[in-house]
Amino acid sequence: MRTPLTDLLGIDHPLVGFSRSPGVVVAVSRAGGLGVLAAAAYTPDELDAQLTWIEQQLGGRPHGVDMLIPAKAIGGDPENLIASLRAQIPATHRRFVADLLARYEIPTHAGPGIFTDEIAAALSGTSADALLEVAFGHRIALVANALGPAPEAMVERGHRDGVAVAALVGSARHAHLQLERGVDVLVAQGTEAGGHTGTVATMVLTPEIVELAGEVPVLAAGGIATGTQMAAALTLGAAGVWCGSVWLRSEEDITPREIKEKFLAAQSTSTVRSATRTGKPARQLRTAWHDAWEADGAPPTLPLPLQPLLVNDAWNRIDAAAEAGHPGAIALESFFIGQVVGRFQQIEPAYDIATGLIAGCEQRLRETAKLVQV
Repeated sequence: MRTPLTDLLGIDHPLVGFSRSPGVVVAVSRAGGLGVLAAAAYTPDELDAQLTWIEQQLGGRPHGVDMLIPAKAIGGDPENLIASLRAQIPATHRRFVADLLARYEIPTHAGPGIFTDEIAAALSGTSADALLEVAFGHRIALVANALGPAPEAMVERGHRDGVAVAALVGSARHAHLQLERGVDVLVAQGTEAGGHTGTVATMVLTPEIVELAGEVPVLAAGGIATGTQMAAALTLGAAGVWCGSVWLRSEEDITPREIKEKFLAAQSTSTVRSATRTGKPARQLRTAWHDAWEADGAPPTLPLPLQPLLVNDAWNRIDAAAEAGHPGAIALESFFIGQVVGRFQQIEPAYDIATGLIAGCEQRLRETAKLVQV
């Protein structure tokens, strides 16, 4: 398949696979798409190591990086960032989280987890520059920002270095702001998507963004986990698709087994948009965690990055206890995922998922073309 996206990035198929798992990134790029690594999941040193490994595996094939640089976030003292941010978390919120963990008898977590203070603090925007510098130090084909307008420095550096700059949008207003910044690609992310997302459905949002984007390629995101859905996005005028949730059922994905088992048992109605993980509405698997935050007497969520600083240690403890089979932790256990979770039936290699998407899309496009009477 050839679209403006494939021409821009030098890829064979208009499929972008976003994941925090380096193995998924490699598999998508090897399948002819573009694997994009979630930088927000790593410290600068970790990101450098992961991108180095990805490049070694791909041998020159294109890949990209996704950033989380919010337009608005609570700041702190740059000289003592984490401590100054933590000092802004109210005691009432600390007690609520502690009481919730005690209610489900979650053991104290003894070792380091994947959710760290350093990663949370980077969401203040003051620490993201280091991640961006690491990303541009590698041979990336695309850099994306998933929260707010792409920073001017990102756009300028991308254009200077020949790196396409993408930005995720959930409304026409967001798209206008991104286009004013000069981004090269827009990702129209519908509310069906996992993670941070708005309230407009992909079917409505995609053609709206395509119409106002002009010559700028638009990718459809949200609710795309099959070749048929990929074909639908292209039919709506998108130059490609941006997929994230579908890789959570892959063998290479690093999400713990206990969460994947919950994914396989879930329905498309099993997700919720909640700010309880990051401070901004993000779609995730609904569990007892979300029920507790919605109950009478629960405190309001805090803004970025205070909410993740508040809850990240709790999630490290929940993950560790769930891995050991703790029933209370399993009841709370969750992760970011879109409504396509209802289609998950089995765990497969990411390469097979990617090639299946591509083949299914091509087949449906051929079938659709037959509907036109010549």
